[in-house]
Amino acid sequence: MDILNALVAFANFVFVPAVAYGAQLALGALGVTLIYGILRFSNFAHGDTMAFGTMVTILFTWWFQSMGITFGVLPTALLALPIGIAVTAAFALGTDRVIYRFYRKQKAAPVILVMVSLGVMFVMNGIVRLIIGVEDQNFADGGRFLISAGDFKEMTGLAEGLAIKGSQAVTVVTAFVVMGLLFWFLQKTRTGKSMRAFSDNEDLALLSGINPDRVVQVTWIIAAALATIAGVLYGLDKSFKPFVYFQLLLPIFAAAIVGGLGSPIGAIAGGFVIAFSEVMVTYAWKKVVTYLVPESMAPDGLVQLLTTDYKFAVSFAILIIVLIFMPTGLFKGKSV
Repeated sequence: MDILNALVAFANFVFVPAVAYGAQLALGALGVTLIYGILRFSNFAHGDTMAFGTMVTILFTWWFQSMGITFGVLPTALLALPIGIAVTAAFALGTDRVIYRFYRKQKAAPVILVMVSLGVMFVMNGIVRLIIGVEDQNFADGGRFLISAGDFKEMTGLAEGLAIKGSQAVTVVTAFVVMGLLFWFLQKTRTGKSMRAFSDNEDLALLSGINPDRVVQVTWIIAAALATIAGVLYGLDKSFKPFVYFQLLLPIFAAAIVGGLGSPIGAIAGGFVIAFSEVMVTYAWKKVVTYLVPESMAPDGLVQLLTTDYKFAVSFAILIIVLIFMPTGLFKGKSV
């Protein structure tokens, strides 16, 4: 048995990728849960809002790179990220003013707003593909590895190497900073408290003098920022392809619902539950098992439950199980 090498292999191929992916899903789920908790509908355009924000960030990243502006060992995309957030927030506010506000004033049922968001989703998807195309776009630069497998082997003398990509480190650090800032905003600022009050009881909040238009505007701005950051971090870690962000809608909603739709803490917990489930179910465990069992018992097959083609099926299965047995999620949903 070689437990240390097994642990390193597990960390390299399961734990580190799942933590980075979980942080990306958590940010996406936070945006979904914020819209649901305050505006009372499931925003199906959130995945394409991520794609739109990432596209804008990529375009400005390329512009900076063409002028020789970089961010050293960090990705240049982090310099372009504030511009991507600003443009996406403006687009979200414009969409709300032109489309969603009409239905809010009509006191439309949530299901109608969901259908409207589907229409917005297709429009945004078309805009993104028209501007940047449908192919994979790789925009990551800066330091490629925080720790390379070769350096790790040299330091430890182990047969198995641990590699942590720079994009994974940036993802985790950025995600936790953003989550911390969001919780500080919701708990400590006057606007954040207004948003929580509006979510808990809209009528009472209005009687207290809270401006509903301001709450709605701030909600869209924060949701756009979270979507853009999540999309950019995912693109840096993998690559950017518009249709992939549409597919990400399933694990993001699964994360929000598993944690408790409307609960920010639940969104974060749900993101990591979905990420670890997807990675662990679709990982081929042959290498880890080989380290743990005698050579004569080493498996011939991949020891894999499902191929990576089915990773979104894992999200769907977990979503169905939670809806059947725990419909309010791990944390009680429907409140911010």
